[in-house]
Amino acid sequence: MTDTLTQLTYQAFQQGKSYFGVAHKTLSHQIGQLVAPQPQDKTIPLSPEVLAHLQRSIERLQEIDWQDAERGVYPTEILFDNPWADFFQYYPLVWFDLPQIWERLGRKEYQQFDAHIDTTDYPKYYVQNFHHQTNGYLSDLSANLYDLQVELLFNGSADAMRRRVLAPIKAALHHFSDVRPSQQRVLDVATGTGRTLRFLRNTLPQASLHGTDLSPDYLRKANQQLSELPEALPQLCQANAEHLPYRDDYFHAITCVFLFHELPPQARQNVIDQCYRVLKPGGTFVICDSIQKDDEPKFAPLLHNFPITFHEPYYRSYTEDDMTARLETAGFTDIGTQVHFMSKYWIARKEG
Repeated sequence: MTDTLTQLTYQAFQQGKSYFGVAHKTLSHQIGQLVAPQPQDKTIPLSPEVLAHLQRSIERLQEIDWQDAERGVYPTEILFDNPWADFFQYYPLVWFDLPQIWERLGRKEYQQFDAHIDTTDYPKYYVQNFHHQTNGYLSDLSANLYDLQVELLFNGSADAMRRRVLAPIKAALHHFSDVRPSQQRVLDVATGTGRTLRFLRNTLPQASLHGTDLSPDYLRKANQQLSELPEALPQLCQANAEHLPYRDDYFHAITCVFLFHELPPQARQNVIDQCYRVLKPGGTFVICDSIQKDDEPKFAPLLHNFPITFHEPYYRSYTEDDMTARLETAGFTDIGTQVHFMSKYWIARKEG
């Protein structure tokens, strides 16, 4: 397949996912308002100008995604790495799960878990129905639906946003060129279902990859998805990111994707401090999370609506948090930021 044909195929693939995401959200919202109407006076309607800007931002993200593949940051094949089996198996369950979500919304219940789920050993801030997910992050159903739900939320662009951590991580490992690739250790904090680790494995086929997450259910899903790859299986560990179970100065690079907006302020600092502790001098820490207040003024209505539409109790404080100052407090230097579509990135170095 020629580069031009591959690019056109990728664009069509992304456009199809985008249209599907918009159609799903529109239809589910309309049905939800009929079945379990929610007050709309707290949200801000999105103007045609905002929607047009949103589409242009998606197109810029996709162009950067393609360019990184074209210049060899990662294989072109991962642009088409979509869990199709999960889609066909679990998309109907997204709809079957919606009545439970609407019922909880009507009762304003945001910390509801089935009786068989033991929540006693988890931080209080973690025991939430984030995004109104049934049983939060503590069920196999949640783990099976998560990637699909996030792709629908971001109009098919969640993976493209995740892949923005790959170029800075790959560049950062050049600092350790005297270390054999198989001895270069990379940690993905709050790895969830392992999507970021899957992209890291395709980008760094020889590296020693590690992932932590607080949910055993999501780690099972991650193990399932990562075991499909021919390279060495990343080492997964159930752990609270506030207390990483690794020795000091152990990893050459660390990634963390879509975690910090779901943490209260002190927990954010604790996680950053832990990442600094386990990172080698000269190592790089890359964060991918939501954009913040003033990053993209035209998206202000989206930032306002998000914690209202979805259960995100710490999101508003995150959007106003000085993450750069938190990184500096931990000891990081050379801190740079990027914004791509709805995500913001911090690229920070541990001096040495």
